[in-house]
Amino acid sequence: MARQYSTEFKMEAIKRVEASEGSVASVARELGIKINTLHGWLKRYREKPEGPFPGSGKLSPDDELIRKLERQVRDLREENEILKKAAAYF
Repeated sequence: MARQYSTEFKMEAIKRVEASEGSVASVARELGIKINTLHGWLKRYREKPEGPFPGSGKLSPDDELIRKLERQVRDLREENEILKKAAAYF
C-alpha cells in the first residue's frame, strides 16, 4: 500500500532540494522516501507552484471545471438520445 505524505512534508522536501542542501538522492535518503517519489513532487511543484498538492478529494480549479464540463456533456448526450427516441414516435 502506498504511503501517504502530508502537504507540509512534501513542501519541506521540495524546499530542501530547491535550497541546494543536497541532491535529490541525498534529500530522499535523509527523509526515507524513494528518489522517484521526490522527483514526482518536484515536477508537480514546478508545473503548479501555487497549488501542487490539492489534497485528498480536492481538485484544482482547472480539474474541477473539466470534471463539471464532462458531466454536463454526458447529461446532454443522454437528453439528446431521449429526444431522438421520442421523435421516432411522433
